[in-house]
Amino acid sequence: MKGTFPISKFRELETPFYYYDTQLLRDTLTCVNNEAKKYEKYIVHYAVKANANPKLLSIIRENGLGADCVSGGEIRAAIQAGFPSSKIVYAGVGKADWEINLGLEHNIFCFNVESVPELEVINELAGTKEKVASVALRINPNVGAHTHANITTGLKENKFGINLEDLDTVLDKVEALPNVKLMGLHFHIGSQILDMGDFIGLCNRVNEIQEHMYNRRIIVEHINVGGGLGIDYQHPNRQAIPDFTEYFATFHKHLKLRPQQSLHFELGRSIVAQCGSLIAKTLYVKQGANKQFAILDAGMTDLIRPALYQAYHKIENITSEEPIEKYDVVGPICESSDVFGKAVDLNKVKRGDLIALRSAGAYGEIMASGYNCRPLPKGYISEDIV
Repeated sequence: MKGTFPISKFRELETPFYYYDTQLLRDTLTCVNNEAKKYEKYIVHYAVKANANPKLLSIIRENGLGADCVSGGEIRAAIQAGFPSSKIVYAGVGKADWEINLGLEHNIFCFNVESVPELEVINELAGTKEKVASVALRINPNVGAHTHANITTGLKENKFGINLEDLDTVLDKVEALPNVKLMGLHFHIGSQILDMGDFIGLCNRVNEIQEHMYNRRIIVEHINVGGGLGIDYQHPNRQAIPDFTEYFATFHKHLKLRPQQSLHFELGRSIVAQCGSLIAKTLYVKQGANKQFAILDAGMTDLIRPALYQAYHKIENITSEEPIEKYDVVGPICESSDVFGKAVDLNKVKRGDLIALRSAGAYGEIMASGYNCRPLPKGYISEDIV
C-alpha cells in the first residue's frame, strides 16, 4: 500500500524536498511519552543528530523531550528550538574547547565523557569559569548489536567510550578533579536495533558495572542507555510507530536500577524516521542493456544512506497507477554509488512522475551535502502544504 500524499500541492514545489507528516510525529511522541511514564523516572531525550529541522525540533520540545546533542551546533539548535538547558546532554568522542565552553555557559544537564583527556579538559575549562561540570562516563560495554557494522558503537574496536578495563582508573581520576562531578553512566551500543536481545545484553553489562561500582561505594544519580531502537523500513505503513512498549519494558525487566536512580534514553531514528519522505521528480527513463533506469533529480547528496550503509528505503511512484515494472532507481550524481535501489518494482514510470523514498525522516535531510555544487533540499512539514 502506498503512502498518502498531497500530490497536487507537491507539484507546486521544487523537487527534491523532504516532506514530514507531523501528525504521525505527534502520534509517535504521544506513544513514547505514554510508554515511558509507565515507569518511575524514565526520561527521554531526542537525538538531534537524526534530524535538526527547526520545525520538527519545536514539536519534539513541545512534547516534553530533552535533547541529546553531539556537537556545539546541535546544542545551539536545541536552545534555539526552546529546549531548556537543564534537559540537554552532550556526547561526542571529540568535543572542541568552544563546544565544551558553550555547554558550560548554558549550564547543560550533563557532559557524556568519553576519555580521560576529555575529562581533564572539561575540568580545566570549568575551573576557568569557576564552575563544576556534571559528567557521565560513557562506558564501552563491549556488547555487540545485530545491525550494520558502520552503526555499531559498543564494541572494543569502536572509537566510542571508555574501555571497561580502564573504569577504575577513570573513577580514581574523577575523584581527583575538583571541577567535575560524576553523576551518571552512559552507554550506546548502536543504531537500527530490532532484536531486544541486544538491549538485554546491555542491561546485563550495566548491572555488572553497577555492582562493581557499588562495591566501591559509588552510586551515580542516573544511567543513560542511549537509543538505537530501529524501525520497519520494509513496511512503513504497517508499522508507522515502533514498538516502544516492548522497548521500555525490556529495560524495566532486565536493568536493575538503584533506589532514586533515573534511567535516560536517547531516541532519534525511532521518533522521526517514519514521518519523513524524500520527494523527487523523474528526469528520465533510460533503457539500459538489460534493465531500465529511473533517473531522479534527487541523489546521494540528498539521501546518502543507501550509498553509505547499503540501506533500504521503500520507493513508490506516487503519481502512477499503471502496471508494475522493474527499475534501477538512481540519481544524477557523478558516482556509481548514487543508487537508491536496484530491480525496484514501481508503477510504470515516465518523465515528470513524482517518486517518494519513504522512512527518510532520520539521517536524510540532516546528512545532505552540497557535492556537485548541488543546493540542499528544503524540508516542509504537512502544515506548510495546505
